[in-house]
Amino acid sequence: MAGSKVIFSTHALHPDVTRDLQSLGDYRVSSAPTPDAILKESAGAEIIVVRAKISPEIIARERGLMACVRHGAGLDMIPMDAASQAGVLVANVPGANATTVAEHVIWSALALLRKYPQVSCDLRASGWEPARVHSNHGHELSGRTIGILGAGNIGRRVAEMARHGFGCNVIALTRTPTTLPEWIEHVPFDQLLARSDILALTCPLTSETQGIIDRAAIAKMKQGAVLINVSRGQVTDEMALAEALASGKLRGAAVDVFCQQPLPPDHPFLALHNVILTPHMAGITEESMLRMGQGVVAETRRILSGKKPRNFCNPEVWERHRKRFGLPS
Repeated sequence: MAGSKVIFSTHALHPDVTRDLQSLGDYRVSSAPTPDAILKESAGAEIIVVRAKISPEIIARERGLMACVRHGAGLDMIPMDAASQAGVLVANVPGANATTVAEHVIWSALALLRKYPQVSCDLRASGWEPARVHSNHGHELSGRTIGILGAGNIGRRVAEMARHGFGCNVIALTRTPTTLPEWIEHVPFDQLLARSDILALTCPLTSETQGIIDRAAIAKMKQGAVLINVSRGQVTDEMALAEALASGKLRGAAVDVFCQQPLPPDHPFLALHNVILTPHMAGITEESMLRMGQGVVAETRRILSGKKPRNFCNPEVWERHRKRFGLPS
């Protein structure tokens, strides 16, 4: 497509989204979502669709780069300081996968309370009765207290499903407590830990949340509580979490995100039978991929037409961006 803008994606996208992006420019997809392939194959990109980590080297090298558009909400895959200094726009698609992630949290809570990982393992390895005996120690989700660390789009959907679907008591800690509905009780961190039967981590990774679920925090949690992490691996101390699971301090955990991805084959989580492990897929379904992709298409279309993104993550760079491309203010 001679003369059209180069739109580079770190991953293959939904077929409908692929078609729409192809209509907007010279659409290219990385041959693999690896740092080396992305670094090499993003050469000449003017829009980068981000589903894997982008190196600051790419931002510095690509003088024609207009924007990084996150296929999702979290911005930890984009070097924000480098992008802003260069006048590269950053946009994201918040909320598009909130329902998908929230369903994953609820599914995980149900499975852990009913000891599904142990049941499944023992049914296959030892037979009917050894598996069935776990049911004597299963619990219902209904009426329990679910604590939510980070009540943004995802946290609120978890809260709605838990409250209105299962009659759970919902407590939360968030940066914007005044926006919470009256049926969500805002509590300090220590109370969130001490009162939660299920603790869902749905917060962004920031300097405040990095390592927040450490050994001291876990010690303050209820005996036999369940932890579900759909945030980022770095929010937890993974070794302390593994110890708490092995000792029985925690009943179980569902972990979708890890400090090192892919998960190393010698990671202690892999030896535990009270953990549900998923490969950073809590937010991925066909439906959510379409919604996120449609958001990417909308933002890409706006940027290519010279308009500000609707979900503009570094709005302070607008004038710098205009100067970068010699556009009038």
